[in-house]
Amino acid sequence: MMRILVIRYRFIGDTVLMIPFLRNLRQAYPDAKIDALVGAVSGEVLTECPYIDELIVFDTTRKHKYENAKQEKKSFFSYVKLLKGRNYDKAYVLKRSFSSAALAFLAGIKQRIGFNTEGRGFLLTQKIPYVKDRHEVECFLDVLRADNIPVNRNHLENWTSRDSEAKINTIFKELYLNKNGFQKCEAKDSTRFLKTESQINKKTIINVTDGLKVLIHATSGNVNKQWNPEYFAEVVTYLVNNLGARVFYTGTQKDAEIYDEIRSLIKEDLIHEPVNLCGKLSIQGSTALIGRMDFAIGSDSGTLHIAASMNVPVIGIYGPMNYKKWQAFGEIHEPVHLDLPCMPCELRKKCPRSIACLQDLKPAMVIKKVDKLVNSKNCGRVNS
Repeated sequence: MMRILVIRYRFIGDTVLMIPFLRNLRQAYPDAKIDALVGAVSGEVLTECPYIDELIVFDTTRKHKYENAKQEKKSFFSYVKLLKGRNYDKAYVLKRSFSSAALAFLAGIKQRIGFNTEGRGFLLTQKIPYVKDRHEVECFLDVLRADNIPVNRNHLENWTSRDSEAKINTIFKELYLNKNGFQKCEAKDSTRFLKTESQINKKTIINVTDGLKVLIHATSGNVNKQWNPEYFAEVVTYLVNNLGARVFYTGTQKDAEIYDEIRSLIKEDLIHEPVNLCGKLSIQGSTALIGRMDFAIGSDSGTLHIAASMNVPVIGIYGPMNYKKWQAFGEIHEPVHLDLPCMPCELRKKCPRSIACLQDLKPAMVIKKVDKLVNSKNCGRVNS
């Protein structure tokens, strides 16, 4: 039996984007043992993936703010020993770092296929060019193509556990969400957040009775990719008071702070309050929640890739990074970006213009995309 290792640890988004790679690899090797070396937290998005036999958690550093695993860190060479003992025949090194190729080399894996980046080509048995303006999904699939493995479909997909779905059901029940998406409140709470449907100005509402549910994701692994909280406040106000949408937040406990800031910047009374679930859900739980949304709006982040993998339309707000490579993958999504001569700088140096690519991207541009999406066939619950 062939034994194959796929190496792509760290970062939620990159982990999600390799799902089409894993599907096509499994189709080519239905009887092989296929394992994936993944990050301590980011790898959780693949726990229900049917194309993998085993997830091996790689945890040697905690530099990234979302890699805050509870287990004890291990040394690089402990993983060399572990992988060497598993006798893999082939490794696909989808991570582009020097150390990831060195890991496969030192583990004695005979076939090592990966991108020719970071001066690591001599560590690989097959070097694949890395195209900077090509979407990361297609770059991963290029590795299979170079290895003469057919690529049948490139679509994203994802899976959630029964426990995660049950938890979201419980949360929705606790929120008293009815079929129209409005919160049923006790009398003592009615002045605090909810008006009845009849009290909303229906001239400004698009199919309010369908009960839009929208994920807002304002954070990112790099704060320089985050949109202005004041701008998010304007979008949230529009979603709630003009469209009657229920807004949800998810992320780490630390992420809750930015949503508190967004709430403090909202000066109007809201028809109902956004639901802040930061720190209350695992990656799997967040994925299950996102799968219930009509669409998601957010800063350039792995959460947008999770939404895309759940076939939830994404309005992604892109600044310094190359949106052609990192935007939500699929035709149903709506990227929002400017076209400045300095873009994409990919944060290689300090911006002399205070990240104008995001500061000059105003809420009206996002709201225009919201209206387009809500009135399109892609926003399933609206036109179903």
